[in-house]
Amino acid sequence: MNLLDGKLVSAKIKEDIARDAAAFTAEAGRRPHLVAILVGNDGGSETYVASKMRNCELVGFESTNIRYDVTITEAELIAKIQEINADAAIDGLIVQLPLPKHIDPDKVTEAIDYRKDVDGFHPINLGRMQRNLPCFIPATPYGIMLMLAHYNIETAGKHAVVVGRSNIVGSPMSILLARNSNPGNCTVTLTHSRTANLKEEILRADIVVAAIGKKNFVTADMIKEGAVIIDVGINRETSETTKSGFKLYGDVDFDAVAPKASWITPVPGGVGLMTIVGLLKNTLEAARGTIYAK
Repeated sequence: MNLLDGKLVSAKIKEDIARDAAAFTAEAGRRPHLVAILVGNDGGSETYVASKMRNCELVGFESTNIRYDVTITEAELIAKIQEINADAAIDGLIVQLPLPKHIDPDKVTEAIDYRKDVDGFHPINLGRMQRNLPCFIPATPYGIMLMLAHYNIETAGKHAVVVGRSNIVGSPMSILLARNSNPGNCTVTLTHSRTANLKEEILRADIVVAAIGKKNFVTADMIKEGAVIIDVGINRETSETTKSGFKLYGDVDFDAVAPKASWITPVPGGVGLMTIVGLLKNTLEAARGTIYAK
């Protein structure tokens, strides 16, 4: 078993981003600027946004965290998004999910200027990705592809099974793995909770991407010897044994599955760190105007 170490890979890529950001700043006279909007006080969201802001500073970006009480209306939030869209000094905008139930996340996502949509969730970016056109790729799938490339994981001709069909991870991951590219050129099966004979489908996989959001869902009896395992799950549970008061678990039963895997990502320390890298790379590209003209 070999570890797909998100800490190691993300640190290397962030060095490259910092160098490129410094060059941009010297030429443009300003730093790449990412704005994150956080609504309410969800503990997981607080942690994710703080990490994103901290990493922006580490690579030389300007970052702004805009916080709203859970009582903000959908109209007020969209008005703020439109204000940010019009601000030429802001390159990237993310609205942290989940949102309160009275706010439609699809309306919010579609309100973001697709040229500042560095999370890669806007329908224009998703559609352009489907057609293999330049776009902002959703940050988690982007980070996974960067990790596969770093470790030179052979994907061409392999059978990849993606477990979970979300628009954030599962669906775009299936598209990227099937592309005529490297990494890519997989034969992909996209599965979900309603898939018949799910265990048998996963057992056929050379590459498994687990993104179903259920603690330890993928077990050792679902994995064939030598498979590559990408665990996207981040499931928080309270814990009396950790300083933070909670513990993270993946969608894969790591201890049981790891001995059968050729490569596997840990949780934490795997895909989550690569998601941040995907976001940072998208923000730098947004600042440069290399995907969509400024």
